[in-house]
Amino acid sequence: MADILPFKPRKASERHRGNTLCRHGHHKWLVDKESVFDVKLGKLVSRYRCARCGQIRIRAD
Repeated sequence: MADILPFKPRKASERHRGNTLCRHGHHKWLVDKESVFDVKLGKLVSRYRCARCGQIRIRAD
C-alpha cells in the first residue's frame, strides 16, 4: 500500500507572501538588462522588473 501524506492547508500569510506590498504600490524594482534599446522610441531605455510580482516598468533615459 502507498504511504498517505497528511494534508495541511496553507495559512493566508503563506499564500500571499510577497504580494501584499506590491498590491499597495510598494514594488521591489530591479534593473532588467535584457533590452536596453527601444526601437519605437529610438533611444536607450531602462527596464525594471519587480522581484516579487514580475511587473515591468520602463523608463527612458
